Amino acid sequence: MSIDEVIGSLESGMTIGIGGWGPRRKPMALVRALYRSDLTDLTIVSWGGADVGLLARAGKIRRLVYAFVSLDSIPLEPNFQRARQSKAIPEIVELDEGMFQTGLRAAAQRLPFLPMRAGLGSDVLVNNPWIRTVTSPYTTDGAVEELVAVPALELDAALVHLNRADEHGNASYLGPDPYFDDLFAMAAEKTYLSVEQVVDTAGLTVDSPVQRLLVSRMLVDGVVETPNGAHFTTCTPDYERDERFQKAYAAAAGGSDEDWQAFHDRFLAGDEASYQEAVRAFHEEADR
Repeated sequence: MSIDEVIGSLESGMTIGIGGWGPRRKPMALVRALYRSDLTDLTIVSWGGADVGLLARAGKIRRLVYAFVSLDSIPLEPNFQRARQSKAIPEIVELDEGMFQTGLRAAAQRLPFLPMRAGLGSDVLVNNPWIRTVTSPYTTDGAVEELVAVPALELDAALVHLNRADEHGNASYLGPDPYFDDLFAMAAEKTYLSVEQVVDTAGLTVDSPVQRLLVSRMLVDGVVETPNGAHFTTCTPDYERDERFQKAYAAAAGGSDEDWQAFHDRFLAGDEASYQEAVRAFHEEADR
């Protein structure tokens, strides 16, 4: 599929899960296209980074389900910070990282919830009073245990980025961490996969072990070849995070409306090819 075909298959009001982890292997080419689209009223589910920041800045998010929104070397994503402080996101669900994972696992298993201890005694339950607890039917020495009933994070669509895939949707990661991208795919009705390179099926295991195959074609509805498509996040070993560009992004996001408009006009107003060319020019100018 093309990037535009993926975005064209989505609808306003959907719940969309975005894979990756903070500023690491995010499907940014798809996120940028979503940013440019006319889709609105979205529920976004993410261990967030610039994906959440961009969509918040564009006013796309009605409900945000997240465990954190960070750029790592910049601890709090500035567009997200701006949206939170101005209350531009109507509904916020902030979960413990383990609860977030458990919610995806429940959806992947087609269960309404899964029990766990994380969240007990914390403000996660205070700030989300709709999250219920359940009593374990099993006792130890007659003791009754109360557990958090983490609701399933059911997704209409998942967007994930991996290093390689074949045209059928079998995909592998080559970096240090799968970042739960397989859980996003299993929790979603449809999964769209962007990759650095599309190869033939045999090529997926030529120089990497079969255990690197993270996502099965049975879970994937579309594959998009997007070289540098995770920029400016990491996609190890293909490339690391573009710290210079990330600083420019953060400066614009944390600056005036005019600062952001200038950044938008230079990098985000056009298609993905225009973005990649603008990034190349940005680095050439900085290197002079």
